[in-house]
Amino acid sequence: MSKNHSSKRNLGLPTRVIHEGQHPCPMTGAVSPAIFQTSTFAFESAAQGAARFAGEEDGYIYTRMGNPTISKLEQNIAALEGGFGGMGTSSGMAAVCTNLFAFLNAGDHIVATESLYGPSRVVVERDFSRFGVEYSFVDTSDPKNVEAAMRSNTKLLFIETPANPTSKITDIEECSSVAKKHGAVTIVDNTFCSPILQRPLELGADVVMHSMTKFINGHTDVVAGMIVPKSEEHFKKLRSTLNFLGGTMDPHQAWLVLRGAKTLHLRVTRCQENAIKAASFLEEHPAVDWVRYPGLESHPQYELAKKQMDGPGALISFSLKGGIEAGRKLLENMHIATLAVSLGGIETLIQHPASMTHATMTKESRQKAGITDGLVRVSIGCEDINDILEDFRQGLAV
Repeated sequence: MSKNHSSKRNLGLPTRVIHEGQHPCPMTGAVSPAIFQTSTFAFESAAQGAARFAGEEDGYIYTRMGNPTISKLEQNIAALEGGFGGMGTSSGMAAVCTNLFAFLNAGDHIVATESLYGPSRVVVERDFSRFGVEYSFVDTSDPKNVEAAMRSNTKLLFIETPANPTSKITDIEECSSVAKKHGAVTIVDNTFCSPILQRPLELGADVVMHSMTKFINGHTDVVAGMIVPKSEEHFKKLRSTLNFLGGTMDPHQAWLVLRGAKTLHLRVTRCQENAIKAASFLEEHPAVDWVRYPGLESHPQYELAKKQMDGPGALISFSLKGGIEAGRKLLENMHIATLAVSLGGIETLIQHPASMTHATMTKESRQKAGITDGLVRVSIGCEDINDILEDFRQGLAV
């Protein structure tokens, strides 16, 4: 099989997930990539070292600036997203902060999804505001809100879709068009979907990012992030920022994510099949007040989800008629689902956003973003669907 990435474009996505950026070692024939557990790389001569630092010669210098193991993962995800190149980061939040540092200066303005992942929002409100960055958090599921929030100093539009944990869908194509009209860069957090279900760069976004801790790794054992810009210009800007901020991956971390990514398509497909059945079950249960899942026709943006996503995913948000106390009892009486934050693993995880992942937001901000005190979020895993449904059945009976 040719190792030229362009030749793989016509291959099916399940094939590309396994083979993009990957090939047996030319020296040993090893199928699994080697872990180059080194901090630095030797030069053949002083002239070569100088040439690499000057950017005149390709090659590795120092693992913070690049490493062969990390490069394989970066090539894989960048190819799946259709970007110029990838940048592995030490965590999803390292990816968020690198984007913000790269594109924002004092006096600039950012428009972002109001129910953005809690820590992402806090970094903007608490930290970047100290350096004179202005911000507007709006319901980006309505492009009119994005247009209305734009200012002459708006430099960045930061979208998370589906939103965490409300499952609101933002029209990436339309909102990216609004941002371009105002000269702003559009960044999309694609963690919930992975490139299996959504590819924002194909829809007009400038940069896509992931917490690879979730679906891309998929085994609840690694914290990692990824940034993939569409253009070479943005790649160079982001790469320089990341190199100096230092939020880069280590080789073993990258190797673990590479191993997890091999089964990305299989896992996402299975989790999604289970989630569709679980969402239908919850929607029909008498103890459940409402369910938000892009795969249900009751979702306000069901048609938009079908248009820009290749599937509704594995995240379900719902609320019980008994409110927050009923939700607490459910969380504490599930036997298959694990009471823990995060998502996208092979196991089903359930949590309470208002007191956990989004607890750093003020109650007023949470309410405005649709994160009610009774909202429960579940990330459906790869277990037998009958066991998942029975777990909900007995938990809701309590």
